[in-house]
Amino acid sequence: MARYHVSVTSLRLKNWFHVFLFWRHAMPSYNQARDADGNVLTDVLKRNGVHHTLTVWASETAMKRFLYRGAHRKAIKTFPKIATGTTWSYASDEIPSWPDALAQLETNGKTYAAPK
Repeated sequence: MARYHVSVTSLRLKNWFHVFLFWRHAMPSYNQARDADGNVLTDVLKRNGVHHTLTVWASETAMKRFLYRGAHRKAIKTFPKIATGTTWSYASDEIPSWPDALAQLETNGKTYAAPK
């Protein structure tokens, strides 16, 4: 059994004017993840206009307890209106570096596009 459960995401805003709504949801979601039971690491990175998150959890159960509650649940509901993105979560014995996490996302991630 792996020691950690890793989640890595990318989000590209559909329009520049969605940035305010993005931050309105991103900061509370970040704080919720950081303070959640079972959270080991919460980090963010912006590269080439794409917002990325990397969270590491003590277990998949801990990640799922966070996923659909509170501020993050509200952010998930808003997401299709403002952005497209890719997510991937996986078991790991190590906390990945950003390059390793992004490589996992690029290779294995599931892409979500907002409906037109």
